[in-house]
Amino acid sequence: MSLSAFLAENAVPVENIKFVASKRFLGEDGNPIPWEIKTITGTEDEALRKSCAKRVPVPGKKNQYQKETDYDLYLGKLAVACTVFPNLNDKELQDSYKVMGADALLKTMLTPGEYAEYLTKIQEVCGFDTTMQDEVDEAKN
Repeated sequence: MSLSAFLAENAVPVENIKFVASKRFLGEDGNPIPWEIKTITGTEDEALRKSCAKRVPVPGKKNQYQKETDYDLYLGKLAVACTVFPNLNDKELQDSYKVMGADALLKTMLTPGEYAEYLTKIQEVCGFDTTMQDEVDEAKN
C-alpha cells in the first residue's frame, strides 16, 4: 500500500454539476437555464458552520452555555458558497430583485419549493447522504 494515491495531485477532482433550479429562468432557446454548483472543502464548511453557531444559555443552569447551530442560516450560506452560476454577488442582479446580499437574493429568486429542492441538491453535491433538515427532524424526535 502506498500513500501516493492520497496526494493532492492524484486525487480525482470533484466536477461542478449543472442543475435546473427553476423552470422560470429561460434562455434564448426557450429552455430553462441550468445553474452551476460546486462543492466546498471541509475547511470552508467548518468556517460556515462556525459563523452560524451561537451560544445559548442552558435552561436551569446559571452561567452555563451550549453551542447551537442555526441550520437555516447555515444551509443558506452553504448554498451561496456552492453556487458558481448565476453569480449571486452581482450588484445588477441583486438590484433587479431589490435585495442586498447573496443569501437574500437566492431566497428571493426562487420560490419556497424551488429553494428547498435547491438546498437538497447542494447538500447532495457536497456529499451529505442525509440532508441537514433530516438531521434536524431526527434530533427533534
